[in-house]
Amino acid sequence: MEVIESSPEAISTMRLVIQRVSEASVTVNETVTGSIGTGLLVFAGIGKGDTQEDANYLLDKLLGLRVFPDENGKMNRNVHAAGGALLIVSQFTLYADCRRGRRPSFDPAAPVELAQALYHYFLEAARRAPIPVEAGVFQASMQVRLVNEGPVTIWLDSAER
Repeated sequence: MEVIESSPEAISTMRLVIQRVSEASVTVNETVTGSIGTGLLVFAGIGKGDTQEDANYLLDKLLGLRVFPDENGKMNRNVHAAGGALLIVSQFTLYADCRRGRRPSFDPAAPVELAQALYHYFLEAARRAPIPVEAGVFQASMQVRLVNEGPVTIWLDSAER
């Protein structure tokens, strides 16, 4: 796979919003493109400065994230140990800047070509893990359905390493 580079002045800030689910699905044009039972619904936002290094860092964190209960009810199992799956959905709106006015600016989001390449890189890397991986459709209008368990919602950002 080709190396994905960003502009040197951009800041690395790939973002994931992760929800522990008992079920989740994505539909595009009345067709289900991805569906899981127990697992993690992952909304992935790609910023202007993001690279494969950011994607690798977040994937490692995601796969190791212990948010599923063990036999004592403590959040102590990762998605693999829980027998779960991933549903990964691209979502540029994670870069909404609402500091000025009422209309969000999406300037910090990566340009389409970079975002698409890095999203597909992230998906392919996730598919090498020993768990099922489903996905939405990049740049499509999607309907996402989920049952959040807990509720558990976690925010991961590659800038925090």
